[in-house]
Amino acid sequence: MNDHHCDIALTVNGEPVSERVEARKTLVDFLRDDLALTGTHIGCEHGFCGACTVRVNGEIIRGCLMLAVQCDGAAVETIEGLSDSGEIADLQAAFERRNALQCGFCTPGVLATAQDLLKRGGVPDRATIRAHLSGNYCRCTGYHAIVDAIESVAEARAEGRAKGGSS
Repeated sequence: MNDHHCDIALTVNGEPVSERVEARKTLVDFLRDDLALTGTHIGCEHGFCGACTVRVNGEIIRGCLMLAVQCDGAAVETIEGLSDSGEIADLQAAFERRNALQCGFCTPGVLATAQDLLKRGGVPDRATIRAHLSGNYCRCTGYHAIVDAIESVAEARAEGRAKGGSS
């Protein structure tokens, strides 16, 4: 009898994880249901909205489009890990300062995507920021404040300011 479960071993936010998972369970469901990492949200479940954005082996992906079993041996970073490490502290502060979040549903995915852009270095122009965020839907802000916040952090990082962003 095939029970349709698989054993996986991966690293999540720097911690080793070994679990038995249903073969068809998505990464985002595994993170939320099995590991109680609920900062990664479930929106459309079709990869369009970006609410489920996480990092796998250093690359951002849609957690609703990847199966947990595909992450066997991988390093997964969720918004909790990005926040706990301090990697996005300046982005979080800039989002608050610029009022770049309202309901907050899209915010974890937007922060992960913004960090993906900013880790490349330099100061991207506003069109580049908007293009990079094109897979992350925000129904509340209209994106202007989000782009402001990301731009301010990019400028601060390029200038070497520790706290990031300008007021």
